[in-house]
Amino acid sequence: MLLPRVVACLDVDGGRVVKGVRFASLREAGDPGVCAAAYAAQGADAIVVLEADDTLEGRGNALAPGRTVRRLVGVPLTVGGGVRTSAAAAALLEAGADKVAVNTAAVSRPALLSELADRFGRQCAVLALDAARRPEGGAWEVVVLSGRERTGRDAVAWARDAVASGAGEILLTSWDRDGTGAGYDTELIAAMRAAVTVPIVASGGAAGATDMARALAAGADAVLAASILHDGVTTIGRLKKELERMGVEVRR
Repeated sequence: MLLPRVVACLDVDGGRVVKGVRFASLREAGDPGVCAAAYAAQGADAIVVLEADDTLEGRGNALAPGRTVRRLVGVPLTVGGGVRTSAAAAALLEAGADKVAVNTAAVSRPALLSELADRFGRQCAVLALDAARRPEGGAWEVVVLSGRERTGRDAVAWARDAVASGAGEILLTSWDRDGTGAGYDTELIAAMRAAVTVPIVASGGAAGATDMARALAAGADAVLAASILHDGVTTIGRLKKELERMGVEVRR
Protein backbone atom coordinates (compact mmCIF):
# COMPACT_ATOMS: atom_id res chain seq x y z
CA MET A 1 0.00 0.00 0.00
CA LEU A 2 1.31 3.45 -0.93
CA LEU A 3 1.93 5.77 1.98
CA PRO A 4 -0.12 9.00 2.12
CA ARG A 5 1.36 12.15 0.68
CA VAL A 6 1.64 15.59 2.24
CA VAL A 7 1.34 18.12 -0.57
CA ALA A 8 2.14 21.84 -0.67
CA CYS A 9 -0.03 24.05 -2.87
CA LEU A 10 0.95 27.31 -4.53
CA ASP A 11 -1.91 29.40 -5.91
CA VAL A 12 -0.26 31.89 -8.24
CA ASP A 13 -1.60 35.20 -9.55
CA GLY A 14 0.49 37.68 -11.47
CA GLY A 15 3.64 35.69 -10.81
CA ARG A 16 3.23 35.71 -7.02
CA VAL A 17 1.88 33.13 -4.58
CA VAL A 18 -1.48 34.24 -3.20
CA LYS A 19 -3.99 32.89 -0.70
CA GLY A 20 -7.45 33.88 0.41
CA VAL A 21 -10.63 32.46 1.85
CA ARG A 22 -13.02 30.63 -0.44
CA PHE A 23 -10.92 31.75 -3.41
CA ALA A 24 -11.52 35.45 -2.64
CA SER A 25 -9.77 38.35 -0.84
CA LEU A 26 -6.43 37.15 -2.14
CA ARG A 27 -3.28 38.29 -0.36
CA GLU A 28 0.31 37.92 -1.47
CA ALA A 29 2.23 35.06 0.15
CA GLY A 30 5.60 34.99 -1.57
CA ASP A 31 7.58 33.98 -4.64
CA PRO A 32 6.63 30.65 -6.27
CA GLY A 33 10.20 29.44 -6.63
CA VAL A 34 11.23 30.40 -3.11
CA CYS A 35 8.13 28.81 -1.58
CA ALA A 36 8.42 25.62 -3.62
CA ALA A 37 12.10 25.17 -2.77
CA ALA A 38 11.40 25.69 0.93
CA TYR A 39 8.53 23.21 1.02
CA ALA A 40 10.49 20.61 -0.94
CA ALA A 41 13.39 20.99 1.51
CA GLN A 42 10.95 20.49 4.39
CA GLY A 43 9.88 17.15 2.91
CA ALA A 44 6.86 17.87 0.71
CA ASP A 45 5.92 14.74 -1.22
CA ALA A 46 4.57 16.82 -4.10
CA ILE A 47 3.94 20.41 -5.16
CA VAL A 48 0.78 21.72 -6.81
CA VAL A 49 0.88 25.00 -8.74
CA LEU A 50 -2.48 26.48 -9.73
CA GLU A 51 -2.61 29.68 -11.73
CA ALA A 52 -5.54 31.57 -10.23
CA ASP A 53 -6.04 34.17 -12.95
CA ASP A 54 -5.96 31.54 -15.69
CA THR A 55 -9.14 29.95 -14.40
CA LEU A 56 -11.01 33.21 -14.84
CA GLU A 57 -9.40 34.67 -17.93
CA GLY A 58 -7.68 31.83 -19.75
CA ARG A 59 -4.41 33.70 -20.27
CA GLY A 60 -2.23 30.60 -20.15
CA ASN A 61 0.06 31.91 -17.43
CA ALA A 62 0.58 28.58 -15.65
CA LEU A 63 3.58 27.84 -17.86
CA ALA A 64 6.05 30.30 -16.31
CA PRO A 65 5.56 29.43 -12.62
CA GLY A 66 5.46 25.73 -13.49
CA ARG A 67 8.79 25.98 -15.29
CA THR A 68 10.31 27.98 -12.43
CA VAL A 69 9.23 25.50 -9.78
CA ARG A 70 10.45 22.51 -11.79
CA ARG A 71 13.87 24.10 -12.19
CA LEU A 72 14.19 24.36 -8.40
CA VAL A 73 12.59 21.17 -7.07
CA GLY A 74 12.69 17.49 -7.93
CA VAL A 75 9.47 16.32 -6.26
CA PRO A 76 6.39 15.40 -8.32
CA LEU A 77 4.73 18.51 -9.72
CA THR A 78 1.12 19.11 -10.75
CA VAL A 79 0.33 22.31 -12.65
CA GLY A 80 -3.06 23.70 -13.63
CA GLY A 81 -5.13 26.77 -14.29
CA GLY A 82 -6.91 27.62 -17.50
CA VAL A 83 -5.93 24.43 -19.37
CA ARG A 84 -8.48 24.05 -22.14
CA THR A 85 -6.72 21.86 -24.72
CA SER A 86 -4.35 18.92 -24.88
CA ALA A 87 -1.85 21.25 -26.57
CA ALA A 88 -1.86 23.50 -23.50
CA ALA A 89 -1.37 20.45 -21.30
CA ALA A 90 1.50 19.27 -23.50
CA ALA A 91 3.25 22.62 -23.02
CA LEU A 92 3.02 22.27 -19.24
CA LEU A 93 4.34 18.73 -19.33
CA GLU A 94 7.21 19.73 -21.60
CA ALA A 95 8.02 22.53 -19.14
CA GLY A 96 8.43 19.98 -16.36
CA ALA A 97 5.01 19.18 -14.91
CA ASP A 98 4.34 15.53 -14.09
CA LYS A 99 0.56 15.99 -14.04
CA VAL A 100 -1.87 18.57 -15.38
CA ALA A 101 -4.95 19.69 -13.48
CA VAL A 102 -8.13 20.79 -15.24
CA ASN A 103 -11.28 22.21 -13.71
CA THR A 104 -13.66 24.64 -15.43
CA ALA A 105 -12.80 23.51 -18.95
CA ALA A 106 -13.44 19.86 -18.07
CA VAL A 107 -16.87 20.70 -16.65
CA SER A 108 -17.71 22.54 -19.88
CA ARG A 109 -16.20 19.82 -22.09
CA PRO A 110 -15.67 16.46 -20.34
CA ALA A 111 -14.04 15.07 -23.49
CA LEU A 112 -10.96 17.07 -22.47
CA LEU A 113 -10.21 14.46 -19.81
CA SER A 114 -10.40 11.67 -22.37
CA GLU A 115 -8.07 13.59 -24.67
CA LEU A 116 -5.52 14.08 -21.92
CA ALA A 117 -5.72 10.45 -20.79
CA ASP A 118 -5.42 9.13 -24.35
CA ARG A 119 -2.48 11.36 -25.24
CA PHE A 120 -0.50 11.40 -21.99
CA GLY A 121 -1.90 8.58 -19.84
CA ARG A 122 -4.44 8.68 -17.02
CA GLN A 123 -1.70 9.31 -14.47
CA CYS A 124 -1.19 12.78 -15.97
CA ALA A 125 -4.86 13.81 -16.00
CA VAL A 126 -5.96 15.38 -12.72
CA LEU A 127 -9.49 16.63 -12.13
CA ALA A 128 -9.42 19.69 -9.89
CA LEU A 129 -12.90 19.48 -8.41
CA ASP A 130 -14.16 22.40 -6.33
CA ALA A 131 -17.26 21.43 -4.36
CA ALA A 132 -19.63 23.52 -2.26
CA ARG A 133 -22.52 22.51 -0.05
CA ARG A 134 -25.82 23.31 -1.67
CA PRO A 135 -27.50 26.34 -0.03
CA GLU A 136 -30.31 24.12 1.15
CA GLY A 137 -27.81 21.71 2.74
CA GLY A 138 -27.16 18.06 2.05
CA ALA A 139 -25.20 17.21 -1.08
CA TRP A 140 -22.41 19.15 -2.74
CA GLU A 141 -22.43 20.87 -6.11
CA VAL A 142 -19.60 21.69 -8.50
CA VAL A 143 -18.41 25.30 -8.52
CA VAL A 144 -16.26 26.74 -11.29
CA LEU A 145 -14.52 29.98 -12.25
CA SER A 146 -12.67 30.11 -8.94
CA GLY A 147 -15.86 29.50 -7.02
CA ARG A 148 -17.77 32.36 -8.62
CA GLU A 149 -20.28 30.16 -10.40
CA ARG A 150 -22.38 27.36 -8.95
CA THR A 151 -23.21 24.82 -11.64
CA GLY A 152 -25.96 22.89 -9.87
CA ARG A 153 -24.15 19.71 -10.92
CA ASP A 154 -23.79 17.04 -8.25
CA ALA A 155 -20.12 16.91 -7.25
CA VAL A 156 -19.99 13.19 -6.49
CA ALA A 157 -21.72 12.28 -9.76
CA TRP A 158 -19.31 14.55 -11.65
CA ALA A 159 -16.32 12.87 -10.03
CA ARG A 160 -17.63 9.48 -11.08
CA ASP A 161 -18.20 10.67 -14.67
CA ALA A 162 -14.79 12.35 -14.80
CA VAL A 163 -13.00 9.17 -13.76
CA ALA A 164 -14.93 7.27 -16.41
CA SER A 165 -13.75 9.87 -18.94
CA GLY A 166 -10.09 9.49 -17.99
CA ALA A 167 -9.24 11.38 -14.80
CA GLY A 168 -6.52 9.49 -12.93
CA GLU A 169 -6.60 11.58 -9.76
CA ILE A 170 -8.95 14.03 -8.08
CA LEU A 171 -7.76 17.20 -6.38
CA LEU A 172 -10.81 17.69 -4.18
CA THR A 173 -11.26 21.15 -2.68
CA SER A 174 -14.04 22.10 -0.32
CA TRP A 175 -15.00 25.63 -1.30
CA ASP A 176 -16.74 26.07 2.05
CA ARG A 177 -13.58 25.23 4.00
CA ASP A 178 -10.93 26.81 1.75
CA GLY A 179 -8.64 29.09 3.74
CA THR A 180 -10.81 28.92 6.87
CA GLY A 181 -8.72 26.61 9.04
CA ALA A 182 -11.93 24.79 9.95
CA GLY A 183 -10.59 21.41 8.86
CA TYR A 184 -11.20 19.39 5.72
CA ASP A 185 -14.78 18.40 4.87
CA THR A 186 -14.45 14.74 5.86
CA GLU A 187 -18.05 13.98 4.83
CA LEU A 188 -17.24 15.16 1.32
CA ILE A 189 -14.05 13.10 1.26
CA ALA A 190 -15.88 9.98 2.43
CA ALA A 191 -18.59 10.45 -0.19
CA MET A 192 -15.97 10.78 -2.93
CA ARG A 193 -14.05 7.77 -1.64
CA ALA A 194 -17.21 5.67 -1.90
CA ALA A 195 -17.73 6.83 -5.49
CA VAL A 196 -14.27 6.55 -7.10
CA THR A 197 -11.18 4.39 -6.85
CA VAL A 198 -8.57 6.86 -8.12
CA PRO A 199 -6.36 8.75 -5.64
CA ILE A 200 -7.99 11.68 -3.85
CA VAL A 201 -5.98 14.72 -2.74
CA ALA A 202 -7.92 16.48 0.02
CA SER A 203 -7.81 20.27 0.00
CA GLY A 204 -9.46 23.13 1.85
CA GLY A 205 -9.41 23.98 5.54
CA ALA A 206 -6.32 22.35 7.03
CA ALA A 207 -5.24 23.87 10.34
CA GLY A 208 -2.76 21.17 11.29
CA ALA A 209 -1.84 17.50 11.45
CA THR A 210 -5.01 16.48 13.30
CA ASP A 211 -7.11 17.66 10.37
CA MET A 212 -4.84 15.77 8.00
CA ALA A 213 -5.16 12.55 9.99
CA ARG A 214 -8.95 12.88 9.89
CA ALA A 215 -8.93 13.45 6.14
CA LEU A 216 -6.77 10.38 5.57
CA ALA A 217 -9.04 8.31 7.81
CA ALA A 218 -12.02 9.50 5.74
CA GLY A 219 -10.45 8.13 2.57
CA ALA A 220 -8.01 10.69 1.18
CA ASP A 221 -4.75 9.42 -0.29
CA ALA A 222 -3.00 12.76 0.13
CA VAL A 223 -3.54 15.96 2.09
CA LEU A 224 -2.82 19.41 0.74
CA ALA A 225 -1.84 22.52 2.68
CA ALA A 226 -1.32 26.14 1.70
CA SER A 227 -2.15 28.88 4.21
CA ILE A 228 -0.57 27.19 7.22
CA LEU A 229 2.67 26.84 5.26
CA HIS A 230 2.69 30.31 3.69
CA ASP A 231 1.94 31.97 7.05
CA GLY A 232 4.64 30.01 8.89
CA VAL A 233 2.14 28.33 11.21
CA THR A 234 3.91 25.02 10.67
CA THR A 235 6.20 23.17 8.26
CA ILE A 236 5.88 20.01 6.21
CA GLY A 237 8.46 18.34 8.46
CA ARG A 238 6.58 19.23 11.62
CA LEU A 239 3.29 18.03 10.14
CA LYS A 240 4.85 14.68 9.25
CA LYS A 241 6.29 14.23 12.74
CA GLU A 242 2.91 14.99 14.30
CA LEU A 243 1.20 12.56 11.95
CA GLU A 244 3.68 9.86 12.93
CA ARG A 245 2.95 10.49 16.60
CA MET A 246 -0.72 9.90 15.78
CA GLY A 247 0.15 6.56 14.24
CA VAL A 248 -0.03 7.68 10.60
CA GLU A 249 2.88 6.31 8.60
CA VAL A 250 4.22 8.95 6.23
CA ARG A 251 6.88 9.14 3.55
CA ARG A 252 10.38 10.03 4.64
